[in-house]
Amino acid sequence: MHPTATGLIKLAPAALHGMDAESINQVLELLVAPLQAAVPQPTEVVLHDLQRIPNTVRAIAGVVTGRQIGDPPTDKLLERIAAGEFHHEIGYRSELPDGRILQSTTIIYTDKNVRPAAALCLNSDVSAWVSLRTAMDRFVLGHDGLMMSPGPSAASSLPPGRGSADTGSRSSEYFPHSVEELSTRMLDAAIGAVGVPVAKMKKEHKVQVVAELDRRGFFLVKQAPESAAAALGVTRFTIYNYLNELEDAEEKLA
Repeated sequence: MHPTATGLIKLAPAALHGMDAESINQVLELLVAPLQAAVPQPTEVVLHDLQRIPNTVRAIAGVVTGRQIGDPPTDKLLERIAAGEFHHEIGYRSELPDGRILQSTTIIYTDKNVRPAAALCLNSDVSAWVSLRTAMDRFVLGHDGLMMSPGPSAASSLPPGRGSADTGSRSSEYFPHSVEELSTRMLDAAIGAVGVPVAKMKKEHKVQVVAELDRRGFFLVKQAPESAAAALGVTRFTIYNYLNELEDAEEKLA
């Protein structure tokens, strides 16, 4: 068995069953550097302490995304925590803003009370392999054959992520370096999803933005209501009112 696979089995969430969150993080923290050294390079191993949102990066080894200890989680990890999706994903595709292709793995650990405690993430830069495959396809098929080939392109050949319902958007996972960067990214995405410029938004549109932010886990971040209020041109009390309205609407549907 490949050493990476062996390591993942040893680090499976069941192996730490019954422990409290801090103990889980202490065990995983000791394994970050050895695991990074054992897997094919270039790979980055990141431990997110999910009790420290938004500054979740507790330990990191390897340089792929350029993050440091104290940096926030990715937008997708935050969204999964908010949704209570604690299953693990092995070998899904991510892409960095500079075009590098990553093969990523995320394993979420819960504590003895089944609350999210930690996330162990591996990000391998496979851009060189993608480029090599493209070159081999061009050599074998020729330029015309490559353009006409009905098969998947090299850039899209990685699996989107097994065991997850959210397979189509994984390539847009964002790796922020600060809480401010994460907040800005999530606000822009939520406003863009509603599709109406803020200056032309009515209350219903702003409520939709708040609902989208809530779905993405935005309000798990400190001072998130203030950030949302500034972006939408309302007060933070208005944001709280919108959240209460959304909660009431959910209760009526339940």
